[in-house]
Amino acid sequence: MKHIYLLIFLIPTLVFSQDDLFSEIDVTVEEDYKSAAFKGLKIVNFESTKMISKQELYFVVSHRFGSIETGFKDFFGLDQAVTRLNLLYGITDAINIGVSRSSFRQIYESSLKIRLLREKKGGSPFTIVSSSNILINTSLDEDILPGLEFKNRLGYTSQLLISKKFNQNFSLQLMPTFFHDNYVDVDEQHNSQYVIGFGGRHKLTKRLSFNFDYGLHLNRAESSPFVNPLSIGVDIETGGHVFQLHFTNAQPMNTNGFLGQGTGDWSDGNIFFGFNLSRVF
Repeated sequence: MKHIYLLIFLIPTLVFSQDDLFSEIDVTVEEDYKSAAFKGLKIVNFESTKMISKQELYFVVSHRFGSIETGFKDFFGLDQAVTRLNLLYGITDAINIGVSRSSFRQIYESSLKIRLLREKKGGSPFTIVSSSNILINTSLDEDILPGLEFKNRLGYTSQLLISKKFNQNFSLQLMPTFFHDNYVDVDEQHNSQYVIGFGGRHKLTKRLSFNFDYGLHLNRAESSPFVNPLSIGVDIETGGHVFQLHFTNAQPMNTNGFLGQGTGDWSDGNIFFGFNLSRVF
């Protein structure tokens, strides 16, 4: 299985399409199938059940500033920002792959997203998508961690994304998640970790929606300084791209990172402002 994931890094995604990103927004879709529960590929932090169409290539820029708690000292987190660049490609309408690089711990990641069921009038009441990732943490230093091996840099994620569109304005999603880090910061923390995620979207206007998601960690070590990620934001839909603005208490943007290494506290203002910007070719 590891070899299959690693091959994803080598797959060239050089096919470009000029189809407009919003061909699926507020229009009639395939007969009997409901329109997408979410318009963005992310709810906020968590993946949504939205899929990229066949032969579409998305470029996603995600930016997360430092904590706004610092105020003008570093201009509300501007000086402590992290960035993630992500390329995603639709092999078919139901199979998507991707590669990304994040400045947080210099992480390279590959992804595989497969739609298993699609919500249908008179049929399946849910859309179900599997989402899997493998990452390489290149920031680990052999001088600081004697005996460090390549396998210690690896992490894995496996999720089921289960969404339901209750009406034209309101959707919810459940995300049972397993993730594994071969290296963890806290000795008492199990390498294999389990999370139940919840998220939703409420449409405010034709081009604006309110989104939220939360991850309940089920086996976090008692000595761990990390916290459950809670995030809120808005999606702004304009011609050619989706612009997502959000606040969260977890600065990392990779799934293993925001689920296992979030450090902020909403109660004292230790939160992070960020955005996701998607462009389709």
